[in-house]
Amino acid sequence: MPLTVVRREHVHLYAREPRTRSAKTAVDALLRLQHAEEDQLERARGESGLTKNEFLTVRYMLQAHRDGRSMGPKDLAVMLSVSNASVTKIVDGLVEKGDLLRAPHPTDRRAQVLEPTVQAARKIDRSYEVFHEAVVEVIDHLSAEDNAVLARCLAQITAALDAGLPTPVDEYTVPEAGADPDGSAAGS
Repeated sequence: MPLTVVRREHVHLYAREPRTRSAKTAVDALLRLQHAEEDQLERARGESGLTKNEFLTVRYMLQAHRDGRSMGPKDLAVMLSVSNASVTKIVDGLVEKGDLLRAPHPTDRRAQVLEPTVQAARKIDRSYEVFHEAVVEVIDHLSAEDNAVLARCLAQITAALDAGLPTPVDEYTVPEAGADPDGSAAGS
């Protein structure tokens, strides 16, 4: 019985049922896609030998590296919503595994800069490759009209999910807890 629950939970809808059978079929397909993506990434994460926070750390570090931005442990603490002590443990483990390198900050001798290794990039790239290749393969074979409808519908769903979420001050800054969006302390 418990395995049956686990296998079917991802298709349970926690909202009202769609009005039409075709809408229900579309919602079910979207929920199955979400579940398949989660399964694929969890399988890849497990194969990488990384914990969830290590996996996220490597992803964030690779993106920062690809954007030409340097990051240190303090940045990771904010991004992962964990303590400095937890970040130290995560970074130590990734350095030991050969996925991150520590370097002194170029202008602040008290700070460190973290860099992902080629090994780390391979782990993350492999993790997403299977999922992304499958998506591209299917979408490449859709008609232009079907792709336009799919893109429009997914954009509408994304906009509905994003509605009401706070907008970051800028692309690279996450406001601290208790701060107004303009960066000033709340109530000042």
